[in-house]
Amino acid sequence: QVQLVESGGGLVQAGGSLRLSCAASGRTFSSYAMGWFRQAPGKEREFVAAISWSGNNTYYEDSVKGRFTASRDNAKNTVYLQMNSLKPEDTAAYYCAAAGARFSDYPAGAMVYDYWGQGTQVTVSS
Repeated sequence: QVQLVESGGGLVQAGGSLRLSCAASGRTFSSYAMGWFRQAPGKEREFVAAISWSGNNTYYEDSVKGRFTASRDNAKNTVYLQMNSLKPEDTAAYYCAAAGARFSDYPAGAMVYDYWGQGTQVTVSS
């Protein structure tokens, strides 16, 4: 089992920045690739970003490329999502998730992630 706890959400003006953190406990953190997803009210959950086990490979949804950066610190069992140039359309609950071997098949697919956090709300005002 892996427990994931997100933090760092909040209210920010358009153009501002936030850094989300996801702290993991349980089994070996470095054994898991990590993803970030978001879900806005009335919309389906969507992929935002992902980072491989070592952190050498990252993946981003097109709308966040150049604005968001995923990183991880395996020594701290933590993954981060740095969000810059935030837009009102980035408003959503953000979730981190952990994936095992299936990550390589489809990093953007929610179905390959085995464990999920409870989410943290990000609200971007215009």
